[in-house]
Amino acid sequence: MPRKQDSAAPRHRLLIVDDEESTRLLIARLLTQGMNVDVQLAGTCEQALRFAGNFAYDAILLDLLMPGIGGFGVLQEIRRASANTTTPILVVSMLSDQEASDRCMAAGADGFLVKPVEQRALVYAVKSLLAGRGKAKPDQEEAWRKSR
Repeated sequence: MPRKQDSAAPRHRLLIVDDEESTRLLIARLLTQGMNVDVQLAGTCEQALRFAGNFAYDAILLDLLMPGIGGFGVLQEIRRASANTTTPILVVSMLSDQEASDRCMAAGADGFLVKPVEQRALVYAVKSLLAGRGKAKPDQEEAWRKSR
């Protein structure tokens, strides 16, 4: 039987960025079942940068292997200039080599998970990133709701 979410717990806003729709939906489902979160989904690098430039999130989950500037480029742009320069970013990628992980951490990622990822590991990683972090800027609440 699924656990009931604690309605008193703050709802955190997450941005999930992956060019594979099935992966975006799976990660969203795993997180919404295991946590009290609202998610926004981005399927392209351009869409991710637009969202990250307009809304402050509590955490961002980012794939690396995407068309366009790719996940590394998105990570660098978010860290360079966006509403999320200090937002925790968890990279969730098929790349499993140490070089990819090191490159992400050097570019400003806060965590790295290799796909396929289990729900327990994903929820634990996101909760760890959110620990001690307040909700995203309250003044963006209405804009966030309208964007969904």
